[in-house]
Amino acid sequence: MGIVNQEAIKQFQSLMEQVDEPMKNTFQNIHQGYPTETLVRYLKARDWNVIKAHKMLVDCLQWRIQNQIDNMLTKPIIPTDLYRAIRDSQLVGLSGYSKEGLPVIAIGVGLSTFDKASVHYYVQSHIQMNEYRDRVVLPAATRKYGRRIDTCVKVLDMTGLKLSALNQIKLLTVISTIDDLNYPEKTDTYYIVNVPYVFSACWKVVKPLLQERTRKKVQVLQGCGRDELLKIMDYASLPHFCRKEGSGSSRHIGNGPSDNCFSLDHVFHQQLYDYVKQQALLVEPTTPLKQGSFHVDFPEPNPENARFAKTIESEFHKLGDQNGLTN
Repeated sequence: MGIVNQEAIKQFQSLMEQVDEPMKNTFQNIHQGYPTETLVRYLKARDWNVIKAHKMLVDCLQWRIQNQIDNMLTKPIIPTDLYRAIRDSQLVGLSGYSKEGLPVIAIGVGLSTFDKASVHYYVQSHIQMNEYRDRVVLPAATRKYGRRIDTCVKVLDMTGLKLSALNQIKLLTVISTIDDLNYPEKTDTYYIVNVPYVFSACWKVVKPLLQERTRKKVQVLQGCGRDELLKIMDYASLPHFCRKEGSGSSRHIGNGPSDNCFSLDHVFHQQLYDYVKQQALLVEPTTPLKQGSFHVDFPEPNPENARFAKTIESEFHKLGDQNGLTN
């Protein structure tokens, strides 16, 4: 790390010493014992501009305090049938770990429908997975592999991506903005697999809009990506949709739901759901759990996300016009 970067870190540390106690307390839940390395993440996200990185982190801390994000892992989504419906329509899960110990997060972009619950439930579920990753999964991986692990790899399955995905752009923009502003630099590499024509057409237009730092993280793989992914992870950690050509994001592959990392029956989701329910009982042991989503303020999309959304929407409409599918 260069002299300039070290000086930026020192300046950032000095500024953070001046924030109030509530912010310092919630910062502990972010850094998990690694404050300097966490400051570096925010500096990277703002191209090592200390003032911009400081504003980004302070805004994040204020968002966490105002929305009680530190308590998010004590707010289970109940009843279980509702949570199962969310898992069946918001396809995301932990399939295993790379050979370097990074969690492998699988996301079924093309077949996620987000149509079984309100937007607030999907945002709540997404933030819970982020918090569980950062407060439970990554610290456990750090202990297991004997070195600090603070990022993951993501495998995005585009099976089933259609023009109707336009209906989900608003929600996906909300989720991506929450990640960009409050969980920066948490993904090492994005692997995109099972790519249909509609994605390829949009990717050619969107790729040049990405910052170089982000563009370097994205790898579009051939087919299901199995051979390339096996270079960085064992077969057991491959998402189910990468295990054979043409398998896609089928919910009925391999050994049933327990082999499908999107399913509530998968060990990752069972552990996460049990953890949140246990934390709820620790906080309020005598109070019965109540049904209802945990509302979070949605941040305004940053200009870059807004531009991506408009570009994707425009390209989808062009494809629709070309194929007579605009409606």
